[in-house]
Amino acid sequence: MEIAWIGTGIMGAPMARRLLVAGHHLRVFNRSAEKAMPLRQYGATVSPDPAAAASGTEAVFTMVPDTPDVEMVVAKIEPVLAPNQLVIDMSTIAPGSERATAARLAPRNIHFLDAPVSGGETGAIEGTLTIMVGGEAPAFERAKPLLVHLGRQITYMGPAGSGQLTKLCNQIAVAVTLEAAAEALRLAASGGLDPSTVLEAIGAGAASSWQLKNLGPKIIARDWRPGFFIKLIRKDLRLVQEAARDSGLALPGLAMMTSMFNSASALGHDLDGTQAVAAALDRIAMVK
Repeated sequence: MEIAWIGTGIMGAPMARRLLVAGHHLRVFNRSAEKAMPLRQYGATVSPDPAAAASGTEAVFTMVPDTPDVEMVVAKIEPVLAPNQLVIDMSTIAPGSERATAARLAPRNIHFLDAPVSGGETGAIEGTLTIMVGGEAPAFERAKPLLVHLGRQITYMGPAGSGQLTKLCNQIAVAVTLEAAAEALRLAASGGLDPSTVLEAIGAGAASSWQLKNLGPKIIARDWRPGFFIKLIRKDLRLVQEAARDSGLALPGLAMMTSMFNSASALGHDLDGTQAVAAALDRIAMVK
């Protein structure tokens, strides 16, 4: 299949690579062109702009940082989109924006899906992402043979915007669980326990989680190399706050987590992995 892929960052590049390895031809675009160039060795064509990438393809994927980025990409490709073309946004952005895009494209018989993912860089590389999809059910069925190369758990959530809202629910759980893991390991170290042994023990019980197993060792090692940036979880939590406000909900845990990740950002960790929230915890706990 001829596919356009727009956005080749930490997540987008390995996801695009999986489609190339599966035998599809991709036209790729990234604002920083050098990040797209490595995909040429797998057969990709690097396009000069989003419209050139999207024109004449059967499906267009977008994987970019935030709502304005997706809206800008859609505005650039919209004039070249054709009837029956699939547009699949795998970014994490505002649900309302996705609903508006789907409604605008539908009269032209262009099928838009919001399909954000969870699982981090490791999931993108291994093709084990969780994918939450909103949009028309027939469009989802058309897209699924492509999505299976990217994710292990692929769930149709309902109309346009449903995938994004599900992802925001996911991000609340991710943030709270990660902070809990950091606090548990900090208490272990402060009490004279070996954090790695504690991680092994509690990771086998009811406290087990993806965050604990995958980011716990990095917290112990103070390894802040990113699989998912602090700045992006902060963006996601802002979107959660907006969704909660729109629903008239007060989410106290969300407010606390937002404060912790904002503190990590203030300490200079915006481009570090989300596990660097432990650095903010260290400062708050007055740990050197």
